[in-house]
Amino acid sequence: MSENSKSIDFMIKSAKIESAQITDSDLILIDKVIQDFAPEIAFLYQIREDESEELQIKTGRLHENRILGIVLKFYLEGRTKITTGDVEQEYKKYFKEIARSTISTYLNMLKKESTLYKEREGRIVYYIFYEDPPDGIKPFWFTRLFCIVPAYFDRALHFAKLYNNAETFINQYIRKIRSGEKEILLRNFKFLTGLIILNIFKNRSSKCILCQFSKREIYSQIEELISVAIKDRSDVLPEEMINEFINLYSEIPMFDGKDVKAEDMENEIKEKILKYADTYKKDLEFQIMVSNRRKDLRLKQKEALEN
Repeated sequence: MSENSKSIDFMIKSAKIESAQITDSDLILIDKVIQDFAPEIAFLYQIREDESEELQIKTGRLHENRILGIVLKFYLEGRTKITTGDVEQEYKKYFKEIARSTISTYLNMLKKESTLYKEREGRIVYYIFYEDPPDGIKPFWFTRLFCIVPAYFDRALHFAKLYNNAETFINQYIRKIRSGEKEILLRNFKFLTGLIILNIFKNRSSKCILCQFSKREIYSQIEELISVAIKDRSDVLPEEMINEFINLYSEIPMFDGKDVKAEDMENEIKEKILKYADTYKKDLEFQIMVSNRRKDLRLKQKEALEN
């Protein structure tokens, strides 16, 4: 076993321990969906490894990078004003917890650098982007400033909620069009939504490789393993579905993805998933049959290796 493989194996074991300690309802929901849809990458998708934090170097820039990533996550939700408390709650959700005073210090440093500015309403102090985050920029330059972890996890949560409520949407759809095979539509809706979530985490890993603070070899392996899980579930699907739907909805707006939090987008997304679930029934049936065989094989291989 290579050193990198040993590192991945160790981190998966650590991630299992951390997963058992997750109390945030949002992260628990994402985890349940991954366990259901792609158990072979369970625990792997959530690994967050930062070399700077481990070696205790450049931690100031690392904290700023993460804090700006949290502000970005709120920005993509349509919340332009955030408080120190908002950042504190999100920080401990995604990263090792740091003191509120530390967060306050770095928010004020970002203000001095003119990256953020302050606005006071009574006793509440809000922090706001001095300039809107850039669109269409190369991920390498974007990750120099913004940690993308909160934005991608939040996007995954959006689709995890759709996955979890799939039956409700299918019932509404069948009542509306007065036809449709419920079990097939439900299976296809969950499959497409799960595939988007896998792509979200692959995209997240591909950006983390570019981050100045990351363990690049680890994220490269994670991206590769998630890519295998995606290929197992998509290689016989029509290219139109992959390029015009899956890829578009699994990327954040900064990198030409759809803004899923925009007004009326939730209905558009549900209708789009239902359209593909209904229109491509035969393609999805064949893909799911192939995918299930591969998933069983991967799990058997994983169990054999563990034993």
